[in-house]
This record gives sequence, C-alpha cells and structure tokens, in this order.
Amino acid sequence: MNEKIYKVMSGTGASSLVMGIVVLVTGVTVGVMMIVNGARLLKKKTEILL
Repeated sequence: MNEKIYKVMSGTGASSLVMGIVVLVTGVTVGVMMIVNGARLLKKKTEILL
C-alpha cells in the first residue's frame, strides 16, 4: 500500500514540476511580447497623431 502511494506522489510531483516550468516559460514569453508590442505602439503613436 505504501509503495503505491509513493509512486502516485512521485508522479504527481513530477507532473506539477513540469506544469510549473511550462507556466513560467509561457508567462515570460507573453510578458516579453507585451513589452515589445507596447513599445512599438508608443513609437508609432507620433505617426498616427500627425
């Protein structure tokens, strides 16, 4: 019984770690994309207003 619980906990821990890494990478990527797009919008603002 204890061995089965240990295996389940190991699998759950590993999957949680993988999901955490995926969420972290996705968050960083989206954040960088938002910063770049925001900078481009600010740069183009002067062209639109003229």
